[in-house]
Amino acid sequence: MATPYIDPYQIDPYQLDRHQRPGDPHRNAQDARRRVLEVAAFMKREEADDAAHPRSRGTASGHAVDMFLALLQDRLPVWLRILDDLMYLVGKGKVSENLLPIARAGIDYYCEVQSAALPAFTSPSVTVHFREAMRDSDIGPMSEIVPLTAYLAAEQRAGRVSPGVVPLASARLLLAGCFSHAYYETLLGSGDLLPSRDEVAEEIVRELRLEPQQA
Repeated sequence: MATPYIDPYQIDPYQLDRHQRPGDPHRNAQDARRRVLEVAAFMKREEADDAAHPRSRGTASGHAVDMFLALLQDRLPVWLRILDDLMYLVGKGKVSENLLPIARAGIDYYCEVQSAALPAFTSPSVTVHFREAMRDSDIGPMSEIVPLTAYLAAEQRAGRVSPGVVPLASARLLLAGCFSHAYYETLLGSGDLLPSRDEVAEEIVRELRLEPQQA
């Protein structure tokens, strides 16, 4: 099941979880794994046809690309399943407490993926082919944003998220915060220069200020 594109300037966040709500989480995870395999197959075909920049199996560059795609095939379905499962938490617990493990899982996911991506995309040819493959794969950023936005919109209708919050923008900000920390950790390491992943996850969720303020 392909995840549809959502225009952020046209979206009605209050309708998102009714019309764009992810289906069965297990099926979505399987679809994500299949689509990553399709991306890998597309890239191999394109590289084989690229006489100027052939990607020979067994080379360092080719091995790095294979490792990245293998990791993505394994990790992406798990990450999307975590996001899909948020819908089971609507109306339960506190919204911030529900999102805290999501933020931590997002940081962990992006750290792993970026660490594998850095050595894989040293070739402009590989990067171009990956972009072409991703364009038709339906596993781009919106596959992550949709389920998170759906959860926030549902909680907002339940009165557990402030009416002034824009679910789509908040979903983007949460994921961007996770991605940003993972980027810096990939470059700088996890030493004294950066706060811990747990600390960052708490900061991201807290500063979104999603829940209604007590009078």
